[in-house]
Amino acid sequence: MAAALEEDEIDNDDYYSLLNVRREATQDELKASYRRLCMLYHPDKHRDPELKRQAEQLFNLVHQAYEVLSDPQSRAIYDVYGKRGLEVEGWEVVERKRTPAEIREEYERLQREREERRLQQRTNPKGTISVGIDATDLFDRYEEDYEEISGSDGGGGGGLPHIEINKMHISQSIEAPLTTSDTAILSGSLSTHNGNGGGNINLALRRVTSAKGWGEVEFGAGDTHGPLFGLKIFRNLTSRCFTTAHCGMQFSSRGIRPALTTILARHLDKNTMGYLQWRWGTQSSMNTSIVRDTKSSHFTFAVQLGIPHTFIMMSYQYKFQDDDQTKIKGSVKSGFFGTVVEYGAETKISRHSVLGATVSVGVPQGVSLKIKLNRASQTYFFPIHLTDQLLPSAVFYATVGPLVFYLAIQRLVIRPYIRAQQEQELEKQRESSSSDIAKKKQEAEAAVMLMQESVRRIIEAEESRMGLIILNAWYGKFVTDNSRKHERARVIDVTVPLQCLVKDSKLILTEASKAGLPGFYDPCVGEEKSLKMLYQFRGVMHQVLCGDTEALRIPKQSHRIDKDS
Repeated sequence: MAAALEEDEIDNDDYYSLLNVRREATQDELKASYRRLCMLYHPDKHRDPELKRQAEQLFNLVHQAYEVLSDPQSRAIYDVYGKRGLEVEGWEVVERKRTPAEIREEYERLQREREERRLQQRTNPKGTISVGIDATDLFDRYEEDYEEISGSDGGGGGGLPHIEINKMHISQSIEAPLTTSDTAILSGSLSTHNGNGGGNINLALRRVTSAKGWGEVEFGAGDTHGPLFGLKIFRNLTSRCFTTAHCGMQFSSRGIRPALTTILARHLDKNTMGYLQWRWGTQSSMNTSIVRDTKSSHFTFAVQLGIPHTFIMMSYQYKFQDDDQTKIKGSVKSGFFGTVVEYGAETKISRHSVLGATVSVGVPQGVSLKIKLNRASQTYFFPIHLTDQLLPSAVFYATVGPLVFYLAIQRLVIRPYIRAQQEQELEKQRESSSSDIAKKKQEAEAAVMLMQESVRRIIEAEESRMGLIILNAWYGKFVTDNSRKHERARVIDVTVPLQCLVKDSKLILTEASKAGLPGFYDPCVGEEKSLKMLYQFRGVMHQVLCGDTEALRIPKQSHRIDKDS
């Protein structure tokens, strides 16, 4: 059974929605809803053969839902596996006599085992491609300084600016789990700068020694630095503190160059980490930093003392709470090398892709534009050096150019592509579920026919006490955006089913998709749906619009329609 559930998506015919009860409903709540629906759908109440047949189908469906949810063991299995889990013969996963808690524990154990099997088959490839571009000729045109002197001699610097690729870097790594605790990591890189380049290849073996730490041995070789041997250790000292140590030896014609790096980190509070790093070798340094990461922001402050690099750095990143996960960031870094100010932004352009751009302005570095694209586990990086001087024109074009280009691509390419992909997925989903939706529609129409007599009696009772009368109710997709008026609203009339659920001048809907309620079906598979209702209570008109899975309880004073509106 575990294999079957692993291969197929769980089909969860929502019994909770059918009975209109909460997922935490008690036995008394289940019994009350079951009795109410049994009285509505009992076959003996109908003489017409067709109505009697339809009532029998709906009665059996309600009875099946109640049988599952009223039994603790079956209910626990249904909550975890869905309807398909109950239909498998033999039930090989767990013993039915176990408690709901034991069933959930057994399921979680099986999930962990499946994840371990998947882990052993996963290589987790990661890669980076960096292409450095020298575009200084766009702004540093020295020939322009002599245009006034040369006059009309024709010796000025005409023609197109010269833009060239002056450096490239490619790196790739893959992981190969050997056992549940051992992993082999193979990585390599190639680099070139102004016609000179080299490469290296590394093999690391990592072992997880316990829940508190792991160790790693690294071997490497390259055409510029020679063989490499390294050892890395990670250890949790306490629940709030950990340390790492990395020592390595580089073998070359000039001898052995040892290096040692240690990091001590501690949780200062829930969202803040403090780091202390010490590096010894050809470039020794000591670095301390504080990193605060929250849901809406990321802040870093670092100070380093070392040879040859000593600096102080501060950066801040603000995270917008939108679907595109947009972030804006800025940083200042100052040291013996000069001062650099950076600012930029990044945003999600598709499900697996994030695009970012950063402008770097520094002395004596000049002005650069850095464009980065993350696609799943691959990173593409394009640093573009614009000028060696602090030119306002370079800063302006580096800031405005990428923004204008992104907005144009977003409007002309990305949005149409994503919209087309979504429409294709919706169409496939509609085609695959068309037969099931047709069956649900027939069941809903049959349920509405069977409700007519009960609804007539409910309305008479509610009118006599000036209670709750559902005047009109629609369920489905409503088009409220003016830019989408060309789209057709797809809704169904659910006035009768909702009136049938009214009891003692109250209507209560639980937090579940309303498509599973008696007399409902899904009129727009895969799209966002809402419930819109116009009702009368105590002779006063009320109106409400709620989401598909939102709980609803009426009447409410806030739904009242003022006479002035």
